[in-house]
Amino acid sequence: MNDRMPALYIGHGAPPLLDDPLWSSQLEGLAADLPRPAAILIVSAHWESAPVMLSADGAPLVYDFGGFPEKYYRMTYATPAATALAQRVAAMMPAEEPVHQHASRGLDHGAWVPLKIMYPDGDIPVLQMSLPTQDPGRLLKLGERLRPLRDEGVLIIGSGFLTHGLPFLTEWRIDAAAPGWSKDFDTWAGEALARGDVEALASYKSQAPGMPYAHPTVEHYTPLFVTLGASSDPEQPGEQLFEGFWMGLSKRSLKVA
Repeated sequence: MNDRMPALYIGHGAPPLLDDPLWSSQLEGLAADLPRPAAILIVSAHWESAPVMLSADGAPLVYDFGGFPEKYYRMTYATPAATALAQRVAAMMPAEEPVHQHASRGLDHGAWVPLKIMYPDGDIPVLQMSLPTQDPGRLLKLGERLRPLRDEGVLIIGSGFLTHGLPFLTEWRIDAAAPGWSKDFDTWAGEALARGDVEALASYKSQAPGMPYAHPTVEHYTPLFVTLGASSDPEQPGEQLFEGFWMGLSKRSLKVA
């Protein structure tokens, strides 16, 4: 029996995702179909920092968003200490890339919003890792270093959004029509993922239609490469999930073996 956990790349939406019955049910269904993780290691688009940094146990959530109802700023998501996982991750990094244990940073919304839906009891240790670079090759290597954690029951998640052209959205409804640049990038990425074409995915700036509108900044796309690096074979196509759009942005997500 193979107890290896899969690895995921998921869109994390914004806090209103918590009130979206469709996407919430999809995330709940995904979690129900997975083996129960011993711990979760998540890399979010909303923490860019080098060297690699790790979140602090028991620290308050980061409410890194604005303009939403007050209820979202009162939400909590307390989880057990992830000290052992933090020590394990630090030990996996090469000497020339030391890991910094942040003293006070909690989970940001790219981590706690989807996890609050997937694991609402908050009874699984969660460790957030910063995104230390936007270079696909380096992120693939980072994911490869983390890959052994999957054999230890750790669920590795890259959390972003397959398209994220917020400055170019004109409608702010969950069911808003997807702009052409969002649809074009989503189709291209879906086809590249189906081929296992990591080289094309890494060459998105020159190959992907819809750029730079789909990603005027790229931190919501690049967590994908941590997930691909953590897969058993980055060029083996994974299972694509949640096709469709949310506020015009691509929900397309990925599960790799």
